[in-house]
Amino acid sequence: MPEPLKNLYTEQLVANVCAEIKRHELSFSSKKMKQSVFSKGWKDKALKARMSHIAVSLKPLLPEKYNDAVAILKLASQAFSGFEYMFFPDFVERYGLNDFDVSMSALACFTEYASAEFAVRPFIVREQSRMMQQMKQWALSDNHHIRRLASEGCRPRLPWAMALPEFKKDPQAVLELLELLKQDPSEYVRRSVANNLNDIAKDHPQAVLSVAKRWQGLSAETDKLVKHACRTLLKQGNADALALFGFKAPKHVLVNDFTLQPSVALGGDLAFSFVLQTNKPQLGLLRVEYAVDFMKKNGKQARKVFQVSESLCTTSQKVVTKHFSFKAISTRKYYTGEHQLAVIVNGAQLACAHFVLTA
Repeated sequence: MPEPLKNLYTEQLVANVCAEIKRHELSFSSKKMKQSVFSKGWKDKALKARMSHIAVSLKPLLPEKYNDAVAILKLASQAFSGFEYMFFPDFVERYGLNDFDVSMSALACFTEYASAEFAVRPFIVREQSRMMQQMKQWALSDNHHIRRLASEGCRPRLPWAMALPEFKKDPQAVLELLELLKQDPSEYVRRSVANNLNDIAKDHPQAVLSVAKRWQGLSAETDKLVKHACRTLLKQGNADALALFGFKAPKHVLVNDFTLQPSVALGGDLAFSFVLQTNKPQLGLLRVEYAVDFMKKNGKQARKVFQVSESLCTTSQKVVTKHFSFKAISTRKYYTGEHQLAVIVNGAQLACAHFVLTA
């Protein structure tokens, strides 16, 4: 198993931060900061909890006035880079909700070194209209980190972040913002736009399909954005999304020689293969996927779709040989029992078989 991300918060990292803050505020106590951070319960804190705990530990050791404290942190933050330093924007999220202008300046600064995508969300919830106007200003920034913040910060379903239920109900304000970024010169920003649209597609598929149809063909870069934005719709087999990218109903495709291991043990690899065939001269444009219906703790199954390939197949036969690993991972828990594996072509399930996951 890889090293947990929470372990990035080492004593050395905290010591380096203390030393940098002290350069700008001589009264800052590095000793008290370290004692506060590495207090009882530190070892049990998860990644985000450690991030927030560091921000809380900073508060009593900085000037009492929020504006003065943030000024020091803005200077210190420029010496560090990486998501592990998101405790700087976390400080703003916790203590700056009543000082909008100072906080916006701070978040624009911090996001250049450690993204402020989590920290903007309480401001959106509290003052949605004002905050979205601010995001539109950021969308026009010369700095790609700040432009990305405009998109990433208002994603309705941003992982690990505070929910934005109003945008799940009505994403219009978000869609207006994304229009400003659809042809951004930075792929870093365009990918965020795609992820935002993908979030919206889970609640408003037709709205995203409408955007996709308008944006498709603007440029090669925007086409790539649109394709990534529609990835959930494509995995769901949405007919309109599939048609948008040229995937026709696979009425001419047959699945032959489908073989699947009858059982696999936890930690092992499940092998399977199949042949796609047609009586036409060629198979054509194919999006080939497989789905695993995983056994859940409650005894029911839940489906996850995995892509195999996407290409123009100029032959009348395509052989697919794959395996799926049941090695332990942090993002999915496996339960023993009967599972199912299905073959999907252009959104249509063409074959399926069962297998058993054993201990």
